[in-house]
Amino acid sequence: MSGLFHDLERSSSGARVAIGDLLTAARWNVDGLIPAIAQQHDSGEVLMLAWMNRAALEETLATGRVCYWSRSRQAFWRKGETSGQQQHLVEARLDCDGDTLLLKVDQSGPACHTGRRHCFYLRLTPESCEVDSEPLISPDTLYGHKR
Repeated sequence: MSGLFHDLERSSSGARVAIGDLLTAARWNVDGLIPAIAQQHDSGEVLMLAWMNRAALEETLATGRVCYWSRSRQAFWRKGETSGQQQHLVEARLDCDGDTLLLKVDQSGPACHTGRRHCFYLRLTPESCEVDSEPLISPDTLYGHKR
């Protein structure tokens, strides 16, 4: 853990650190990414997990519209570009180790590419996996084509 995060552990409420210093001290993985959990700000519902690089996080903080890094496309992914189901940032938090982001967002419509409200619709038990929710919108309607 960096010295900055160690120092922050002992800081009082209201202590401040420059965002550039904090992002430099954050624990990005070998690809320069950090996991970002998206949570609906008013209900606490966990919507999805995606990845951000520093530029995506800086853009999100500057614009208020959530931007991720797509590992499969190796490109910025501005949530809702294709589907129209945008995420607007309400609050961003970094965990105590500096290696995970929590984004409190206002999600319009489904967050999942399957058309479901959230990506965590597969309930696991020791015996099976159960789909526990229906899509709010068909993926074909969301994206205008079959995926």
